[in-house]
Amino acid sequence: MHVVPVQTKCSSYPIYVGTELPAAKDVKTALAEHVEGESCLVVTDSHVGPLYGQKICDLLCHIGAARVAHTTFPAGEPSKTLATVERLYRAALEKGLDRQSLFIALGGGVVGDVAGFAAATYMRGIRFLQIPSTLLAMVDSSVGGKTGVDLPEGKNLVGAFHQPTFVMADVSMLKTLPIRELRCGLAEVVKYGVIMDAEFFAFLQQHVTLLCKPDLAFYEEVVTRCCKLKARVVREDERECTGYRAILNYGHTFGHALEVLSGYGQLTHGEAVAVGMGMAADLAVQQGLADPSLVEQQDKLLAKVGLPTEFMLSSITSADIFETMRHDKKVSGGRLRLVLPTAIGSVELRSDIDPDAVQHTIGGRCGKS
Repeated sequence: MHVVPVQTKCSSYPIYVGTELPAAKDVKTALAEHVEGESCLVVTDSHVGPLYGQKICDLLCHIGAARVAHTTFPAGEPSKTLATVERLYRAALEKGLDRQSLFIALGGGVVGDVAGFAAATYMRGIRFLQIPSTLLAMVDSSVGGKTGVDLPEGKNLVGAFHQPTFVMADVSMLKTLPIRELRCGLAEVVKYGVIMDAEFFAFLQQHVTLLCKPDLAFYEEVVTRCCKLKARVVREDERECTGYRAILNYGHTFGHALEVLSGYGQLTHGEAVAVGMGMAADLAVQQGLADPSLVEQQDKLLAKVGLPTEFMLSSITSADIFETMRHDKKVSGGRLRLVLPTAIGSVELRSDIDPDAVQHTIGGRCGKS
């Protein structure tokens, strides 16, 4: 088991990473400090609830929670809406949650984002804990305090920064994760190597077979390393005030547009980000910021773990993608802020790229001008 501390200006919390964590004495002791004597609402979805919902509710009761209730919503990105958040408010009221109570987010990125936003705004903010069940949530969305929901115009356009008070990443849960969802998280894993850790990128290249199994001991190391990298970024720039945290958006501005235009269904978040990383790398080469070998290395690793590097859909053009990107929350002063790689392990944040160049580069990955 590993413990990764996250420290910000206003809060600190631990990320526990390991296998079969609910049975670990140290984890139960640490968790009890947050829930003992309090009311808890476990928020999960229709996929995760039947697998782990009762186990987590029993754990909370065993370590001293005063009351434990649970609520479930349909799994998937279409549930990431204000309507779902309102349902959580009403469930919390029905169960008698007050300002000392906690939400427990049990699930993947959608559950964490929705439950976290509900916690950030219910009674002007209550505590919440993250128990991520997917690789994507373990290495990315459960850490750092970004919460929110989608609008029809774009992803994550409504939200709040609200740090969890405890994160339990039990990699044993990956055993029940469909292979496509595992790959979804691998896009974020590869991203960390590209944006800030060339040694980690090389490590992933050397251990592709273990990434595809998955081997739980190996994944414990991978999740721990990713959490340490993200914790470093969050410590330096919790709310994207300096721009440093924006490096975590590598591939996301392009990828979010693909998700919106494909109806939040044809592509997983990770698949869309993988294609978006390709677009960003192509643009970096086109702008003379990176060597073409960077694109080759990135594409090769993404392909080896089963992720797409292009996306063809007859109804989507590069102009459509570019226009949707203009609604992204990372647009500033009418200009797109793009994270572009300069080498494996290094990126730049640019807002001076010619729009025509961006749109042209998009076409190289979607095959439509």
